[in-house]
Amino acid sequence: MITLAPAIPLPQTRPLTRLETVSYGLGDMACSLGWNAAAAFALYFYTDIALLPAAAIGTLFFATRIFDAIFDIAIGIAVDRTRTRWGRARPYILFGALPFGILTVITFVTPDASQQVRLAYAAATYFLLGLLLSITNIPYSALLPMMARDLKDKLDLSAARSVGTSLGVILVTALFMPAVNFFGNGDQERGFFITALIIGTVATAMLLATYVNCRERYTVRDETPHSVRGSIGQLFRNQAWVSVSAFAILNFVRFGAILALTPFFAIHVLQQPWMISILLPTLSGTLLVGAFIAPPILRRFGMRRGNTTALALAGLFYLILPFFEATPWAFIGVYVAASLLLSITMTAIFAMASDAVDFHQWQFGIRHEGLLAAGVSFAIKVGMAVGGATVAYALAFGGYSPELVTPQARQVMAWLYYGIPLGVFALQIVCMRFYPVDQVREQMKLALGEPQ
Repeated sequence: MITLAPAIPLPQTRPLTRLETVSYGLGDMACSLGWNAAAAFALYFYTDIALLPAAAIGTLFFATRIFDAIFDIAIGIAVDRTRTRWGRARPYILFGALPFGILTVITFVTPDASQQVRLAYAAATYFLLGLLLSITNIPYSALLPMMARDLKDKLDLSAARSVGTSLGVILVTALFMPAVNFFGNGDQERGFFITALIIGTVATAMLLATYVNCRERYTVRDETPHSVRGSIGQLFRNQAWVSVSAFAILNFVRFGAILALTPFFAIHVLQQPWMISILLPTLSGTLLVGAFIAPPILRRFGMRRGNTTALALAGLFYLILPFFEATPWAFIGVYVAASLLLSITMTAIFAMASDAVDFHQWQFGIRHEGLLAAGVSFAIKVGMAVGGATVAYALAFGGYSPELVTPQARQVMAWLYYGIPLGVFALQIVCMRFYPVDQVREQMKLALGEPQ
């Protein structure tokens, strides 16, 4: 029989405050500003500004994100073993804030050198930006179950995180290129640098606000070190974690692919470049609405039923989307409707990841917040790597060239834009069939001593 290590409040425990909730959301907004600037515009910057080959950039995206994902596990294990006067997760946010801001800036710089040197510089800065994201974002994710135990608080913090993510993506995707044109005044290279400098500065300030205002409320009595091999083995026996990780991989395959593909799709398939500044913000901007509609829906219907219904309806909208290519505003309307439904599933990922921590303690008697957060982040980065690299490789396969875009290249863009989401939705519905927490939530509360 497993002897549980119940979470106990830290001495300074007080009710979750609005300031903490908002500050927690700022942490993901900071990461979103820096990382999504790279996710949305690095491919364009590298191919059209730095003049690097698309296939090489596809390899760069895939290799660096896979390495980042593995590095996440090391950071997660480090968080679980960290004991400082600042806490377990918060020190990483404090000391990672400034380096993350700096890497955000220098990622959008290209040296005046040969193609080989430019490619090496792009690889180094993009690689380091991913590492800094891990150093700050894994502890940030682990912080949520340290701050909250009951479903309402988890959903409130998850909603705040979704708001932060959505605001970050809205600002980046809607204003990034206009800012590049404004500050560059005809010199896009200069415009990219100044815009990235602003983003890096703001991101650093927001991460510091998260460190200052958020507190770790819960710890465990059991502080006995566990072997890495044994801990990872438990990870894969945690059905809740396996389900949410697979769900997250698929979600971010779609997200990464559409984020990278949308500028090309709007310009070359829809032939409406102005739609970039609407479609990209909508992709994640609807999370702002989802942050408010998701909690009551998911509390009412549960994670499994709520997510399955949202995905099925979103799939129906994507099936009819191609019929509106010639009518931009109708296309946008259908796209917005699908994105609103998907925002429910995006918010659910953060809450389900926190559920997986409680499920792990219920099943194995130890929480492992850092390792479990790293595992979900691993899934997210693998998904982003596969999604972004798929687009880059497909563009290369379709013969994409900025100077001459062929009908074949346009056809590849269209098939990816509609096909990837529909395939992902179907597989995510399968993942939800295996999500166990809805059925045992009350049992977990009793076993872990949570308030009813």
